[in-house]
Amino acid sequence: MHTVVVGTSGVTASDVLAVARGGARIELSAEAVAALAAAREIVDALAAKPEPVYGVSTGFGALATRHISQELRAQLQRNIVRSHAAGMGPRVEREVVRALMFLRLKTVCSGHTGVRPEVAQTMADVLNAGITPVVHEYGSLGCSGDLAPLSHCALTLMGEGDAEGPDGVVRPAGELLAEHGIQPVELREKEGLALLNGTDGMLGMLVMALADLDALYKSADITAALSMEALLGTDRVLAPELHAIRPHPGQGASAANMLAVLKGSGLTGHHQDDAPRVQDAYSVRCAPQVAGAGRDTLSHARLVAERELASAVDNPVVLPDGRVESNGNFHGAPVAYVLDFLAIAAADLGSIAERRTDRLLDKNRSHGLPPFLADDAGVDSGLMIAQYTQAALVSEMKRLAVPASADSIPSSAMQEDHVSMGWSAARKLRTAVDNLTRIIAVELYAATRGIELREGLTPAPASQAVIEAVRAAGVQGPGPDRFLAPDLAAADAFVRGGHLVAAVETVTGPLQ
Repeated sequence: MHTVVVGTSGVTASDVLAVARGGARIELSAEAVAALAAAREIVDALAAKPEPVYGVSTGFGALATRHISQELRAQLQRNIVRSHAAGMGPRVEREVVRALMFLRLKTVCSGHTGVRPEVAQTMADVLNAGITPVVHEYGSLGCSGDLAPLSHCALTLMGEGDAEGPDGVVRPAGELLAEHGIQPVELREKEGLALLNGTDGMLGMLVMALADLDALYKSADITAALSMEALLGTDRVLAPELHAIRPHPGQGASAANMLAVLKGSGLTGHHQDDAPRVQDAYSVRCAPQVAGAGRDTLSHARLVAERELASAVDNPVVLPDGRVESNGNFHGAPVAYVLDFLAIAAADLGSIAERRTDRLLDKNRSHGLPPFLADDAGVDSGLMIAQYTQAALVSEMKRLAVPASADSIPSSAMQEDHVSMGWSAARKLRTAVDNLTRIIAVELYAATRGIELREGLTPAPASQAVIEAVRAAGVQGPGPDRFLAPDLAAADAFVRGGHLVAAVETVTGPLQ
């Protein structure tokens, strides 16, 4: 099994995906263990002094003015975890919780938190055992970290609350730890606070969304090219010299992908035949510009994620010179903004895909295709309601594109009076990515049927490879009306599983 070694300098996106989705094992580097021990010595020295230090010998948030005596500090750390584990609503997905815990461990291992090495090792042991704390949908405002979600994870480390075992069954966390020979931790000064105070949930969801969207943007380039073929559009608008004079990198990449898919097509270039067109509609002609802008948004979001993956997010932090300083690095604004930005770009990509689908189904705009791509229009409705479903998904995408980070709701008796709402931005982005996959699947379904209905014209080799692969996957071609939901589900699985991109790349080689 793949092993991820956590050191002091952060982790990579591929590390996060390996742990969250691939079940990779985790090891702590010797460097990380040494840094943990050194930072803990500083915290222990401060804890022995009579002067109050935030997070070490004081209360938290609006209660930070109270100095906590030594005999109550272990109770203080237990209490912050128990009281902050106040999430509500549906359970969060297993991959999100694993990313959340792993990213918290990443910061702990930086040596800036003051957590003991044995606590960090327990975090790794829980992940390696396949134990997943029960975390709920609601409870994070994206400031002072993803507090409630991280608290539910810390609760499991203490042997309290509920968790899911490797068999998928939810049981008391104490039982699961005992079965795997893991000793519950007894938290000491600062450790409870250090386990709760980070942007780890929203960052984990950002990393996974970036991976998913990278694949979906390639898929969208492919379905746009297939739609262009089915509509007998012109691929001349994809010429590299046209995109070179507006040199946005994403635009050039999308145009190059579409051109690669369409190489050797016998369908493109017929826009001057029976129903002459000077140029194609925007949804066809401007596909690289819209998808390309989204790709450039992905690049910016990836840069933010990489910076955050290299960060130590905690409050207070232990500095190399021995100071323990309060700070605002836990604020989720940098991550929240790009999560919202990605949701906007995804909504626009879904919207332009739906417009191409609608054009394929409208006999007045499809340049010779039958109404709704039906076998016997009137008797058959064809793909009429498939487009309704796609339109409903697009409308939902537009609602999900409303920025969460534009909102702020004060908390903690106005001590935390401006929050990022980054967790909410991440949760709605996950739904948006899910819906975008379905939207692209509907366009794929319509475009492949449209191409097959162009009798006497030969599609590009890459397009033919897609048609053969998608039909082999159980997505049926043209014909009389049938129960449509299974076809759409099969198309969704085809896109979601990466089979669309794989089918094209057997002909074109790797897409950009």
